[in-house]
Amino acid sequence: MSSETTIFDCEVRQRAGTGGARAVRRDGWLPAVLYGGNQPPVNIKLRYNQILRAYLNGKMIDVLSKIRVEGQEDQLVIARDVQVDIIKDLPIHVDLMRVSSKTRVKVNVPMRFLNEEDCPGLRAGGVLNVVRHEIEINAPATSIPEALEADLATAEVGDTIHISAVTLPEGVTLTVTDRDFTVATIAAPTVSKTTEEDTAAAEEGAEGEDEGEASAEGEGEVKE
Repeated sequence: MSSETTIFDCEVRQRAGTGGARAVRRDGWLPAVLYGGNQPPVNIKLRYNQILRAYLNGKMIDVLSKIRVEGQEDQLVIARDVQVDIIKDLPIHVDLMRVSSKTRVKVNVPMRFLNEEDCPGLRAGGVLNVVRHEIEINAPATSIPEALEADLATAEVGDTIHISAVTLPEGVTLTVTDRDFTVATIAAPTVSKTTEEDTAAAEEGAEGEDEGEASAEGEGEVKE
């Protein structure tokens, strides 16, 4: 979990529907819905510039945040869905779920690979082939890891990194438990077919030029 929890300013939204949402956006806010925690859903609005900053920095979906309502205690939340403008690719609506220290959530977290610069397989010319960029986990809402880490310090060409080689943080479990799935492989270096054909053609061309020069020299000799 990130050491700094993002805080969004929040107010209750008085008008629902399309018209109300447009009015909210014109005033520099973003319409949202707050739900969960054994409480009824509430239409709220969040400061647009705060949401935009978090969205662009990848700190929205499945990331623990807080909403702050003046005169009330900050509420822990996790964004479960962000609707975006299909043309501008900018957020237009957010769904937030109330959480607490007792809440467990299913989230996707990225894979991070350590010691790539010291990996014997990569130093030998191998290529890191990432099979799963994200892993789905169950985790306490207040302890969601930023990433799962795999160490490549001893990985050789041809090695396969399975999920069993990844140490899970305390309280975190995998949603897929029936198999030891592949996270990444160290693939052998390959030379493309095009490159091989180009090299062969260049060699054949060079040989042809040598033969042509030899023939031309022979024709140019004066017989006595």
